Amino acid sequence: MRTIRASEIGTFLYCRRAWWYQRQGVESENQAELVSGTALHEQHGRTVMTAGCLRSVAYACLLLAVLLVIVYVMGRIL
Repeated sequence: MRTIRASEIGTFLYCRRAWWYQRQGVESENQAELVSGTALHEQHGRTVMTAGCLRSVAYACLLLAVLLVIVYVMGRIL
């Protein structure tokens, strides 16, 4: 039994003829646009990954700052 991927279902729901052509092995005529779209999605993925890492670093810096304030205040009290 052949595995059906989510992208294949999406193709079928969007355009049954495109799905049929894909199943027949017919190459798409807009290869340049497909390559451009793939590059755009890869760049976006890197941007999202970088934003997530920077958010983690920001939370770590915030936690460190709060801890330093607590240590400073405790040192002044004692």
